[in-house]
Amino acid sequence: MGLNILLGVTGGVAAYKAVDLASKLTAGGAKVNTVMTDSACQLICPKSFEAVTGQPVYTSLWGASEEYQIGHVNLADWADVVVVAPATANIIGKIANGICDDLLSTTLCVCWPLIKLGKAILAPAMNNNMWNNPAVQRNIETIKEMGFQLIGPVEGRLACGTEGIGRMAESQDILKAIANIASKIKHKKR
Repeated sequence: MGLNILLGVTGGVAAYKAVDLASKLTAGGAKVNTVMTDSACQLICPKSFEAVTGQPVYTSLWGASEEYQIGHVNLADWADVVVVAPATANIIGKIANGICDDLLSTTLCVCWPLIKLGKAILAPAMNNNMWNNPAVQRNIETIKEMGFQLIGPVEGRLACGTEGIGRMAESQDILKAIANIASKIKHKKR
């Protein structure tokens, strides 16, 4: 694949699936840098991502930056493609409303050049009632207008035990969307 992938991981139960996605991206030749929210770190250990990507995981706006660089700007400039998996109602609301109160939301705001070029993917995951909430649906429409591609959510068994729409798309579906973007990037470089 040969791409630089910025993987955002939020605090949805589906965060464990993001480790599989990161592993498959790395195995496919991508370099993956992961940004995790505090809530994501409550569900899964950053070391899991470090193990499968061979890269450090970023969790705070206030962490030490290498060579005194501004972390969220450097991550955005480095990336060829941005993927947020899982994308909770919280991060979708932050993106739609320009709220930048943690490393991931701030980095996504800086990623505007990639977003408007269609090089940003969100894989929503949440309870079906949250997904169907009118405020969430308004935010979904806003982020689509901004240029984000949505992969999922899909129907199935949810973490709360109910059946409905809200499951994060499977890794292979997200990988197909990334491959589609990659083919456009390679085509433009010719």
